[in-house]
Amino acid sequence: MYAVRRWSVRHARGLQRVYDACARIAPLLAPGLKLLGRERVERWLRPAESAAKKFLFDCRMCGQCALSATGMACPTNCKKQMRNGPCGGVRPDGGCEVDPAMRCVWLEAIDGAKRIARQPLAALQPVDHRREGGSSWIQVIAGEQPDIAARAAPRVPERQSSGPFEQACRSGRFVVTAEIAPPDSADPDTLIERARGFQGLVDAVNITDGAGGNCHMSSVAASAILAEHGLTPVYQVACRDRNRIAIQGDLLGAAALGVRNVLCLTGDDVSRGDQPQAKPVFDLDSVSLLGIARAMRDEGQFASGRKLEAAPRLFLGATANPFVPPHLERVANLEKKIEAGAQFIQTQFCFDVPALEAFMREVRARGLHRHCKFIVGVGALKSAKALRRMAALVPGVHIPEQVIERIGRAEDQADEGKRVCIETIHALAQIEGVGGVHLMGHKNDDVLRHIIVESGMRSAA
Repeated sequence: MYAVRRWSVRHARGLQRVYDACARIAPLLAPGLKLLGRERVERWLRPAESAAKKFLFDCRMCGQCALSATGMACPTNCKKQMRNGPCGGVRPDGGCEVDPAMRCVWLEAIDGAKRIARQPLAALQPVDHRREGGSSWIQVIAGEQPDIAARAAPRVPERQSSGPFEQACRSGRFVVTAEIAPPDSADPDTLIERARGFQGLVDAVNITDGAGGNCHMSSVAASAILAEHGLTPVYQVACRDRNRIAIQGDLLGAAALGVRNVLCLTGDDVSRGDQPQAKPVFDLDSVSLLGIARAMRDEGQFASGRKLEAAPRLFLGATANPFVPPHLERVANLEKKIEAGAQFIQTQFCFDVPALEAFMREVRARGLHRHCKFIVGVGALKSAKALRRMAALVPGVHIPEQVIERIGRAEDQADEGKRVCIETIHALAQIEGVGGVHLMGHKNDDVLRHIIVESGMRSAA
């Protein structure tokens, strides 16, 4: 089945021509559809459609077929159920984060779209689960336009800033953020102490949401605790664990508790965490989440269209990974996120400055740097061994061999790792369109603080 699926992508142009021809003929059958009744015709049609599409595309019959927009690669084959990919966990050889033996479905979609000479849609709507199992062919016969494209974001008047982090991003200065994992505890004191260690050194502190598929204190609660203590959190929201109802409720709750900054993520694969038996949700992906959060803020309505009594004030962000396949084509996915509502972008660890420079050239060519604050991820590990381990075990992290070898040759590897990070920050500051850095390092707060000061980005208190 997988071999046939890949054959379909390689022959996307021919299959598209067949589809276009059938789509022109199909409306001629509409009188028969009306005479016999839609329900009866669908009972006859559905098995044939399911068998044909299952064989050619490994289709799951979502009832919202997007094959023409995704190069004949069916998005339902994505292990994260992403309607707008690829995710940031694609492996260096193009393998799926969840199933390394399978090539990323969205890389296939990009290849197929090029063969059709058609770009994928700007964004696809989240799946409407009520339509699963239904026939898409009958929609074509009935002359119905499949409703698969996400609604374009309306233009809204300039709004009031959501808080100090948004003000910093709007100011044009080089911003600094740091990342903290919430504690494995119901006691908030350790979290508050760690975050206060960055006070005066960063513009905001990111609070991860089950990073790596591991359980900690919830991101929304940890962010609210920091906001209550006068700190500026960035609340990370992963689509992996909650459906659209729960996520919208959490966004309202966070805003009510003073949390304004939201980083929208699809989320890591659960099988890499400490509870691999857990069931992933992936009801949304980061693009659809951005669109829903933006509509809550700017239009004062839920995804259902129901009006809110009071809209949340939110500053919305998303992630990008310029360092794994499909490299430059990822800018198209980034553009989807910005069009959906992202106002700031944070990237994966940058150990490869030339790759980031190539990515930013394409970003500038599309003018995206004028609509979003680009904050590049940096960090330092204690040894070459730790770097190799991270590169091998964490999908989406790319570390050039020469960087690992340089740190491995050093007498003090931890100090050399810190020096590489500072050099990277200085190089990033010279790239047009880069507006800041995001420091990451598991329980490595002291080193990160030293990097901030020694790089000259901030002065010690």
